Amino acid sequence: MKIKFLGTGTSQGIPVIGCECLVCKSKKKEDKRLRSSAILQISKKNILIDTGPDLRQQSLKNNINRIDYVLYTHAHRDHVSGIDELRSFNFIQKKEIKAFGNRELVNQLRKDYSYIFSDLKYPGLPDIELNTVEKNFYIENVKVIPIKVKHYKLNILGYRIKDLTYITDAKTINKHELKKINGSKILVINCLQIKEHLSHLNLKEMLNLVSNIDVGKVYLTHISHNLGLHDEVNKKLPKNIELAYDNLELSL
Repeated sequence: MKIKFLGTGTSQGIPVIGCECLVCKSKKKEDKRLRSSAILQISKKNILIDTGPDLRQQSLKNNINRIDYVLYTHAHRDHVSGIDELRSFNFIQKKEIKAFGNRELVNQLRKDYSYIFSDLKYPGLPDIELNTVEKNFYIENVKVIPIKVKHYKLNILGYRIKDLTYITDAKTINKHELKKINGSKILVINCLQIKEHLSHLNLKEMLNLVSNIDVGKVYLTHISHNLGLHDEVNKKLPKNIELAYDNLELSL
């Protein structure tokens, strides 16, 4: 199994429009972040996590020409608004794409993108089979374990597949759900900034959460310019924790 980070930034990305801070002005590629998304490769199938607004750019940059499944975390625009780009993969593959998310996500997508999910099928629209996640399910005979997370008051999902757990936009995770993460060789989790935030883990909260679970390597995503320069932040983190960056690829 492989995972590639297509984007590791928060909703504004980095650089932020009009910002003159050191992070936004950095020339290092690790400090330039598109909106958060990742792609997994399992059994020669591609599983996309979220269809953010940068999906077209991410797909072209990484030579992605196939999407078999989509795992949605939640329906905020920085995680779903590239949904129309899936039609390019429909055209290539000549079949629908199966997508998964919790009930809130499914209902919101059907409302916000009603033209896609209407009974009246307009030619050229994305062809997506939306599936509501209630419990563990399988993709290509591989178990997918949904992990319930709170993004302030919004119910969202993280996912564990084999030894990889991917969680973004978390603020709190209860003890029962944390147990599902234990034993992961790789944990991907959000870390927005230094200061406390209403709906996202900050640096201190992320470190506290990770200290209470049994995981191997931790990679941070959904990062804002307020966290700091990539290299400087990495120097201050424990050895098993580091910032992910766009186009980083890992094998399990």
